[in-house]
Amino acid sequence: MTIRTSRLGDPAVRAFVTPVDDHDQEGSTALLAPGATMADDGSDRDPADWVDREVFSSHGPMDVDDGSDGGRSLLVRYRNDTRGETRTRWSLTADDDGISRSATGRA
Repeated sequence: MTIRTSRLGDPAVRAFVTPVDDHDQEGSTALLAPGATMADDGSDRDPADWVDREVFSSHGPMDVDDGSDGGRSLLVRYRNDTRGETRTRWSLTADDDGISRSATGRA
């Protein structure tokens, strides 16, 4: 069962998921804090490059199935044109400047 984005507990996480689902790359990138970092399956990546390649260029929406840690840890059915559908975990760290750290990997 998909959780409505409006029910995600952390406003910064909610603000990040919404433009991803709306295919709004500019809006999504604008929510990354200066110096934001990210990891994919344990390997550090450039957040702007990764989001472009794995989300927007490959048309990847996310369906949030579960949230914990105040809405900062997500269990997601994620799909894109490159990999098809994959169940993933997302851990997002937010501060006053936006999303400062994201980590994702297969669930």
